[in-house]
Amino acid sequence: MKICVVGSGYVGLVTGACLADLGMTVTGVDKDAAKIAALQRGEIPIYEPGLEEVVEKNVRAGRLRFTTELAPAIREARAVFIAVGTPPLPDGRADLSFVRQVAESIGDNLNGYKVVINKSTVPVGTGQMVEAVVRERAGSGQEFAVVSNPEFLREGSAIEDFMRPDRIVIGAKTQRAVDVMREMYAPLEAAGVPFVISNVESAEMIKYASNGFLATKISFINEVAELCERVGADVAVVARGMGLDHRIGPKFLQPGPGFGGSCFPKDTLAVAQIAEEHGMRFELIDAVLSVNERIKRRMIPKIEAALGGLAGRTVALLGLAFKGDTDDMRESPTIPIVHGLIERGARVRAFDPAAAQQARPLLPDAVVYCGDAYQAAQGADALVIATEWNQFRALELDRLAKLLTRPLIVDLRNLYEPARVAASGFRYVSVGRPEAGA
Repeated sequence: MKICVVGSGYVGLVTGACLADLGMTVTGVDKDAAKIAALQRGEIPIYEPGLEEVVEKNVRAGRLRFTTELAPAIREARAVFIAVGTPPLPDGRADLSFVRQVAESIGDNLNGYKVVINKSTVPVGTGQMVEAVVRERAGSGQEFAVVSNPEFLREGSAIEDFMRPDRIVIGAKTQRAVDVMREMYAPLEAAGVPFVISNVESAEMIKYASNGFLATKISFINEVAELCERVGADVAVVARGMGLDHRIGPKFLQPGPGFGGSCFPKDTLAVAQIAEEHGMRFELIDAVLSVNERIKRRMIPKIEAALGGLAGRTVALLGLAFKGDTDDMRESPTIPIVHGLIERGARVRAFDPAAAQQARPLLPDAVVYCGDAYQAAQGADALVIATEWNQFRALELDRLAKLLTRPLIVDLRNLYEPARVAASGFRYVSVGRPEAGA
């Protein structure tokens, strides 16, 4: 099956590469000529483990190519994915201008039955809008179907999530469109992946409801962690006790400095706006957003208290991206943390394995970027772990003790067992757990 994927950003690139790996013939289209030129040279514009290998393999096999020419790609395809950005507007609503532009181009280039697939995260009702735009541009004589097929990709494990998903959601009006989607995903269905077939509106809602619920779990455990600190409980034990209840489950019960990235902040804000547009206040989502912002800010006085003041202190900050295994800085909790540390008089020496370049425009010029964790620790008064990169789980504590001016680790991701760090002579401060060490 020939497929056109419009948008070669994170979702579009992963989707196109993985569909090619499933045997489809895929054309990835983007209006950014520099990005397409880089992809044609084999250069991947985002950091995502395994993506470069999948792209290279399928380009070499002739199943994947990249172009800026949208019209011929649409005309050649049986299915067209819309995978463009839907950034938040100032009021929280999703900006659908890019989706509309693609729908117009599809309508202008319909030359037979095609399935138009919304892969972008879009508000409920967007499928109706896309259908109306395509129909207006194409005229009444052309046949097509609009499908909602939301993505559930986690940055850092997107290839695994696409090839071994928990479920595939297909929202469509007609059986013909569903059949095309089943043909496309046949290898995954044969592997036992559950399919959820619904109308378009339900599929659109599944995406927002899923991300809203996961964001709620994160904000909940972060407030539980704060309460644990006040009452002397251990959030790791509390979370395990909660997670063993099958009604709750263990995932997304890891406390930290708040959620960030391209999905949870944007999607929770958007679902609150959708509710408002339909005469409802989504009070729980409003609270989740408020809690998340407060949790980010809470990390600053936490670090300050551990150091006994920030003025004149040097902080070695490990991690800048919003999570490990990605270079994504969008809504990263480290942004307000770094600004807060510097505003209170601290010096920041930072290291991130992938996100330093993306971080520079978002952080104060005073930040010193280092080549590894140990260079960042040289001469610092405290080591602060802000992102859960796996390499930060295996730091050489003896080596750090010689580099830091004082043996202090503030672990905002709870990567270490407190007793182990304390046994190495460190004072260890984490989130929602009793302080350990000197």
